[in-house]
Amino acid sequence: MKKRHYLDFYILVPTLILMAIGLVMVYSASSYWIVNMYHWSETAVLVKQGIFAVLGAILVVVFFHLRIRVLRNKWFLLVSVLVTIGLLALLMVKGHLDPSSAVNGASSWIPIGPFNLQPSEFAKLVIILFLANLLTNRQDQLATWTRSDLAHQWVSLLFVLAIIGLVFLQPDTGGAAILLLITLVMIASSGISVRIGLEMTLGTGAIVGAGYYFLTHTTIKGFEKYYQYRRILAVAHPFAWQAKEGNQIVNSLYAINHGGFFGVGLGMSSQKLGYIPEPYTDMILAIIAEELGFIGAALVVGLLFFLIMRFYLIGIRSRDAYHSLLAYGIATMLLVQTFFNVGAVLGLIPITGVTLPLISYGGSSLFVVAIAIGIMLNISASERKQKESQLN
Repeated sequence: MKKRHYLDFYILVPTLILMAIGLVMVYSASSYWIVNMYHWSETAVLVKQGIFAVLGAILVVVFFHLRIRVLRNKWFLLVSVLVTIGLLALLMVKGHLDPSSAVNGASSWIPIGPFNLQPSEFAKLVIILFLANLLTNRQDQLATWTRSDLAHQWVSLLFVLAIIGLVFLQPDTGGAAILLLITLVMIASSGISVRIGLEMTLGTGAIVGAGYYFLTHTTIKGFEKYYQYRRILAVAHPFAWQAKEGNQIVNSLYAINHGGFFGVGLGMSSQKLGYIPEPYTDMILAIIAEELGFIGAALVVGLLFFLIMRFYLIGIRSRDAYHSLLAYGIATMLLVQTFFNVGAVLGLIPITGVTLPLISYGGSSLFVVAIAIGIMLNISASERKQKESQLN
């Protein structure tokens, strides 16, 4: 039976709904800003996002039909890792030679004609594919690994650490945090001893939590010159920083409060009228909450979490270690990205520029999520087909 007969509609339908909502809200959130700030046509961003959506749909189809073993080819993985490291290193050089090219202090984009490529987005998939293959190949040894055994994998893990380090140095702290958490979850769920997995996860969580608490409750003299540090202070004291880094958080909270339960109506947001900069990007959920209310925002976040839970469930049910690790990695990528975005909009964590999957404007982000969804549809179909053949 053809692969499309095993299509997982629990993945496909929420994806299509989210992409449709994304297109509508990108247009609604962008029309005023791009006309008045950039003097473009009010449909300019919508047209671009529409092109990204069509290309994303093609990527979903391609990776749904692709043979999974292609993704495990050692040369494909090696080239992907080296190209990613090369592009990230190029961005660092570009940032040093031309500091004016940085956006909010970070050099994260490579211009390609009218579009911009963001290598740190594709780095997420590269790390997931690389780690899934690495950990699957060592599946028989993982349960007995000690800390020293893990350290002996330094050559392989060096590639992963190099990617995370280069993203952090852009500086893209949000992207680096997502990559680090993906790595930790995949290693912890790979079959490694529970003790080591807990030590890694809880140890990292304790360090990050303590550091975040310290930074938000202490003013370090001289650190105010760093944009990222000011963003952290803005979370702790948003109204004190309202004229600067706290501006987006405060206006986001105003938007959510203004929207109430049912919203003010599609296209009727006041906070998109120059108050929230580029409201169609990482702060688009605030506009959704204002125009469509709590119900609209809850629908979007609920659909995203439904997809995430579906991916984790596929990973848990899979009898193939590689499939499971891919599912865990992709689910974690979407979970952390959604958490960072929603947390920033609510003023709970610093704004890092992390986009809301399938909703925010941006080609690189949409392409990565589209590829990930294509892979998950592929895995789900393979698992269902295998289960059916065993029953027969």
